[in-house]
Amino acid sequence: MSFWKQFTICLIVIAAGVSAWAFFVPGARDTLRNAGVPEALVGKAIDPDNSGRAAPAASGEQAGNRRSGGNGGGGGGGRNAAVLVVTQAVVPGTVNDRLSAIGTGDAIRSVVVTPQASGLIREILVKSGDRVKQGQVIAKLDSEEQVIVKGQADVALKAAVEKSSLYNNIKSSVSRMDVFDQEIAEQNARLQLQAAQLSLDRRNILAPIDGIVGIMPINIGDNVSTTTPIVTLDDRTEILVDYWVPERFANTVKVGQAVEATSVARPGQVFSGAVEAIDNRVDRASRTLRMRARINNASDELRAGMSFSVGMRFEGNQYPAVDPQSVQWDSQGSFVWRVVEQKSSKVRVSIVQRNPDYVLVKGNLADGDLIVTQGLQRVREGGPVRSEGGELAAKEPVS
Repeated sequence: MSFWKQFTICLIVIAAGVSAWAFFVPGARDTLRNAGVPEALVGKAIDPDNSGRAAPAASGEQAGNRRSGGNGGGGGGGRNAAVLVVTQAVVPGTVNDRLSAIGTGDAIRSVVVTPQASGLIREILVKSGDRVKQGQVIAKLDSEEQVIVKGQADVALKAAVEKSSLYNNIKSSVSRMDVFDQEIAEQNARLQLQAAQLSLDRRNILAPIDGIVGIMPINIGDNVSTTTPIVTLDDRTEILVDYWVPERFANTVKVGQAVEATSVARPGQVFSGAVEAIDNRVDRASRTLRMRARINNASDELRAGMSFSVGMRFEGNQYPAVDPQSVQWDSQGSFVWRVVEQKSSKVRVSIVQRNPDYVLVKGNLADGDLIVTQGLQRVREGGPVRSEGGELAAKEPVS
């Protein structure tokens, strides 16, 4: 086969391919125009046989008529034939209206109890899991020496009181200085008794708050000092949850704002609370802001140290939400087909967020606008469309 024959066949194949692409691909005509192809050639590519057909037929029978050169059942494949499509209404969608973060819970008050004196553990009066009141004795140290010292101070005070009383009765026989010295001695004896009593009281280890007793790491007979941890007490009537939020929410969150928390230990159960405190600065490394929420735990179902998923709601930003199938692409970007008075028109959009059921977009769309979701291959700018059986029911607003 000669070169010119091969060259001619290649041109014919290329022309046929371009015509097929222009005929079946949405937006092909616009692409050709943008590429600088004259309008006359664009019309030839779309309708090479001047039959007036601008789109594939709506059924297999009409497609067969086109291939065989028929009239498509009474002109059903003509340029002005309405394209059968399925539409769905635009619904409002919201972004940045929710916040979910992971945090760690802690008791509203937690105290590690240590002795106020050193000595041997003689008695332990509580066990793990007990509820104790503030001032309740948890354990006792050996106190024999302190009992003796208190007894000596008590005797010294009685002697000082008797001597002071005697001096007051014989003021005429003693000097005023002697009476004064005896009064000072009596006051010192009282102070010594108070010190002995305080030393004895400190042999009892008391609960500083109301709370739940943790596991005690001590046993009777252990020698402890003022730095030895005796037990941890947790007041968990409320739980404080510390969590971190992205810095874009720094000016949105407020103290007192409602939060909802769920725990792995209580799947499906939601605990209500409020923002207790907000840190005064954003962390430079993570670009997050530390927050603290207070969760009610009157039923005592939660424990300190649990992990929580904390959720918050905000007003957010609203955008039109469309079906993912309705978003099309061409050389200029994304667009959707809007139907107004049975005519289709192209509306340029930019995608804001993708959800499983909807795509949130930014564009000239209003709530309730009908958008083509099926039959998109045959829709053209300004072309007639029809929707049998009405449009798809709109779903609930997206958030």
